[in-house]
Amino acid sequence: MNQALMWHVLAAPVFVILSGGSLSRKDEPSCHLWGEPQTPQLQKDGDIMIGGIFTFHNNWERELLYSQAPPPLKCTDLNLRSFQYAQTMIFAIEEINNSTSLLQNTTLGYKIYDTCGSVATAVRAAMTLANDHQGQASDILCTKPSTVQAIMGEASSSSIAISAFVGPFNIPVVSHFSTCACLSDKRKYPSFLRTIPSDYYQSRALAQLVKYFGWTWVGAIRTDDDYGNNGMATFIETAQHLGICIEYSEPFYRTYPKEDILRIIDAIKRSTSRVIVGFLSYMDMDVLLQEMAHHNLTGYQWIGSEAWIADPYTATVKGHHVLNGAIGFSIAKAEVSGLRDFMLDVLSLNSSGNTIFQEFWEGLFECKFPSDVDSVNGKVCKGTENLSGIDNTYTDMSQIQILNNVYKGVYAVAHALHELFTCKSDQEVADNQTCATKRQPEPWKFLQQLKKVRFKTKEGEEVFFDKNGDPAAKYDLVNWQQQPDGQIYIATVGRYDASLPTEKQLKLNNVSIAWTKNSEKVPVSVCSESCPPGTRKAVQRGKPVCCYDCVPCAEGDISNTTDSNDCIPCDLEYWSNEYKDRCILKTVEYLSFDETMAIVLIIFSLFGACLTIIVAAVFFIHKDTPIVKANNSELSFLLLFSLTLCFLCSLTFIGRPSHWSCMLRHTAFGITFVLCISCVLGKTIVVLMAFRATLPGSNVMKWFGPSQQRLSVLVFTLIQVLICLLWLTLSPPFPNKNTKYYKDKIILECDVGSAVGFWAVLGYIGLLSALCFVLAFLARKLPDNFNEAKFITFSMLIFCAVWITFIPTYVSSPGKFTVAVEIFAILASTYGLLFCIFVPKCYIILLKPELNSRKSLMGKITTKSL
Repeated sequence: MNQALMWHVLAAPVFVILSGGSLSRKDEPSCHLWGEPQTPQLQKDGDIMIGGIFTFHNNWERELLYSQAPPPLKCTDLNLRSFQYAQTMIFAIEEINNSTSLLQNTTLGYKIYDTCGSVATAVRAAMTLANDHQGQASDILCTKPSTVQAIMGEASSSSIAISAFVGPFNIPVVSHFSTCACLSDKRKYPSFLRTIPSDYYQSRALAQLVKYFGWTWVGAIRTDDDYGNNGMATFIETAQHLGICIEYSEPFYRTYPKEDILRIIDAIKRSTSRVIVGFLSYMDMDVLLQEMAHHNLTGYQWIGSEAWIADPYTATVKGHHVLNGAIGFSIAKAEVSGLRDFMLDVLSLNSSGNTIFQEFWEGLFECKFPSDVDSVNGKVCKGTENLSGIDNTYTDMSQIQILNNVYKGVYAVAHALHELFTCKSDQEVADNQTCATKRQPEPWKFLQQLKKVRFKTKEGEEVFFDKNGDPAAKYDLVNWQQQPDGQIYIATVGRYDASLPTEKQLKLNNVSIAWTKNSEKVPVSVCSESCPPGTRKAVQRGKPVCCYDCVPCAEGDISNTTDSNDCIPCDLEYWSNEYKDRCILKTVEYLSFDETMAIVLIIFSLFGACLTIIVAAVFFIHKDTPIVKANNSELSFLLLFSLTLCFLCSLTFIGRPSHWSCMLRHTAFGITFVLCISCVLGKTIVVLMAFRATLPGSNVMKWFGPSQQRLSVLVFTLIQVLICLLWLTLSPPFPNKNTKYYKDKIILECDVGSAVGFWAVLGYIGLLSALCFVLAFLARKLPDNFNEAKFITFSMLIFCAVWITFIPTYVSSPGKFTVAVEIFAILASTYGLLFCIFVPKCYIILLKPELNSRKSLMGKITTKSL
């Protein structure tokens, strides 16, 4: 409650209840009224009384003289809409009294009071309804039952105050128009119920509506009271959860001074958002609307709360063009058959309350009764006027859904009474209680029954209250559409049902929506333009999350949706495309047979194998010549065979790696090279032994004859075979997708499995090569004709140089180049052995046959000996 309202309460005459023991004078009554008693504007007696509090006047006047008691309020500005509410209440009561199935032999009466737009007056009326309005003392205790069974409440501010006062007395307050979510708190307002949905649901619905149309940057204006502040708080909380940012949120009240209103106007002008959420009462919107029209604040898309969006008067006031295209939620449309005819029969009000009938008649027909007629221009009321052809707020039935809420509230009270009087649920209300009297049920008992009531109206609408005293939340989505004649037509374009799953709550009809300035295109209201796929949002420093820059995704990351908050990394085998909006398979890289580099290596490999076979053929053809015999033909042929295998094993390194190819390439390479080096080592040892055997008394050759030579080659090779078997058994090579070297490629390679096994194979080859090189180096000065050691030394020098340089190159070369380097090392070392050992002999055999004789060879030896 704001400060002005609090002062009204403090300044108003207060109805006080005092116990008898609190008065010292014996001759004073138990209870008495301070101030003048308040009389109802409309009333009718009945067995059970229902109270009503409506705003028949919007404003009030009173001159306060602090030297005497404040005079009664002078109510001004007649509100014909509240007369609709009162007539609907009377219609429902009359219909119930005439019913043959509901509350038989029991009649309902009513007492209806005017608040004059003052919360203090509303509270005073509520206390009067709770304790009767007699000013005289009574011997009856003040704890007697209330004079009314229930109170049909008013708008939020009044209902909050009324419920706070009568709640402790368990007198139900049933409101048709109080939407403040705060009233759902049963600890503060235990006896409050309503037939209109709570603003909690409306606020959430408005946030979902804003999200639905993609508006992430909006302004907000609210009524500065419980209705506006609570509703806007829920809206902002929900909106922020949905990723919507509020550029500004301004409070407004119709009594604000000019400078505060101009501050709001200035906030709207300075804003960059094009959507404004107005959580305002229709009276506040009317005042604000005129000021906005004066400053020509058009082109904004308004989102309205139910208090004004469906109000036909707001759609006709001066400046309503500012709100063209407004959209928002209103109470779901309804029908009450027979109500319109009853409403037009205004003469019935005369019998209900002469107190206000004359003023109502004069306001309705814009005339004056004879005692009040202006002597010059006044229109005389005859008292027989009818409403045919009259078009004003009272005859406008466009707010039938609100009238239906009043209707349902009265019927809820009647059904609760009916249940109590028929004793169907008496045991559920309280144990060991007798059937409630048809004259006056206990307030607490009636309240509990009212909370559990569940029925259907004659139109088929189901009525019930949840644990918070709220009905099911259903709204119509309405749109202000300007007609060719300039009039505003409030069209229903959708529906919202809070009882459905979140994704199904908001449903739009298949109709066109008119936007601001009669545009057919949905307006845009964002702080930053949407980030396209392939980018992510980066919040600008010091600004809300809706203000951001669009940052391209990093390599390997993608975003495939608009306005993505983060980029998603692609899976290990995928990479981002050019636009960073899709993951595509990485290029798989390996040395394939159709690549130029592979073709060149294959040619060299096959050429080397063919050349080796040719050399073997030459040696086979000339196997009986001295030079072939002198160079140990058996080892020579075995060496040529191993060299052929070395050339061919390089082919296993080309192509897509598989489990078997990975095992084959490394083991074949290791075994064939050991076989090759073993043969070279055997030839080197043979050379050394042969020249030692020429010395007098030497018999060393019998220890290294052909059998020992074959055995040495076999033993050396079997050791490598054993190493390879252990390697393949414990941790064999396998195909591996290497994603570490390149980000956008997958290197399909053979992982060695066990590094120990791999380096043991290479190490063993290196050991034999080093031993062979040392022995060949020692034999380099033996006679030339028999001296293979010199050529073996050169071949081993090339072999070792190639494989020593291979190691760092192998480690540093990426992808398929690693395989190419390994193949090159195999081919280079094999060519080195072939050329250094066999080319000199082939030269003599083919080009210098005269030197291929025993005499020539022995002659040189003799020369050397001399």
